Amino acid sequence: MHLRTCQCHERGCHWHPRHRGCSGPIVLALAREQGGRLWRLADVCTACAGATNHAAIVPEPQLAATRSPHKTEPLTKNGTEDPSARIHVRDMLSYLAVALPSPTGPHARLLALQCALRADDRGRTQLPHGLLRGMHLNGEGMWWRELEQAHWLHRPPLSSTNGAAAQLLDATLLSPRPGRRGRARAADWALRTANAPALRNQGSRLQLAAVALAVHVSPGTASGTADAGQVARSCGLTGDQLITTLEQLATTGVLTAWTLDATMDDLAWQTVRQ
Repeated sequence: MHLRTCQCHERGCHWHPRHRGCSGPIVLALAREQGGRLWRLADVCTACAGATNHAAIVPEPQLAATRSPHKTEPLTKNGTEDPSARIHVRDMLSYLAVALPSPTGPHARLLALQCALRADDRGRTQLPHGLLRGMHLNGEGMWWRELEQAHWLHRPPLSSTNGAAAQLLDATLLSPRPGRRGRARAADWALRTANAPALRNQGSRLQLAAVALAVHVSPGTASGTADAGQVARSCGLTGDQLITTLEQLATTGVLTAWTLDATMDDLAWQTVRQ
């Protein structure tokens, strides 16, 4: 059980386009082939999982069970950085890239991210009014309708006095998942990242892209690398749209530099160090 290897690499990495090579922890990935007639569940490295089309990382309960119940994750001095938060958000973005239709807009994807991370084991989620105001969703129904039309969630007819309630419909999220408190911290981290001062008036597309990039930056550093296709899928963007978005993030000062190796689809960037 502890000697897991990248099955994609062992089979010659034929499951995805070329990328910069195997890297990252081993995860359990579910991939769709032949229009959904064939599904593959396999151990792969994070890099291969991100480069595989129509693939999502499957949460693994046994990973959380191995942690000491008395151990707490270290935080930065301002109490906002949980090292596992980026992993939770990265895995959920990978899942949403497969679960949501590709035309799903960035605002709806940010909403889906918050719903998925804050849901209980029955797929029920409650977003308080303050959070909705922070996401500019107070009284706005079109983003909810976009997710309802994708058959990803359902909202009850009666509104809640405590915020907005919804029932998630994807069976992937309807099984017991450990670490609900950690997922809630990850949701808060994603919300803060999307609403950084340089992004507050830049629109949901740049906010989502900033989150998708931030999950590939190690805490305490200012540089990140990722497969460009993976980042684009997480944001619902085409390759050209991703380049335009990166240029705009550089203009706003979120990125200080970025490069894209078109041959290997390698994306590297520098951010303003927090």
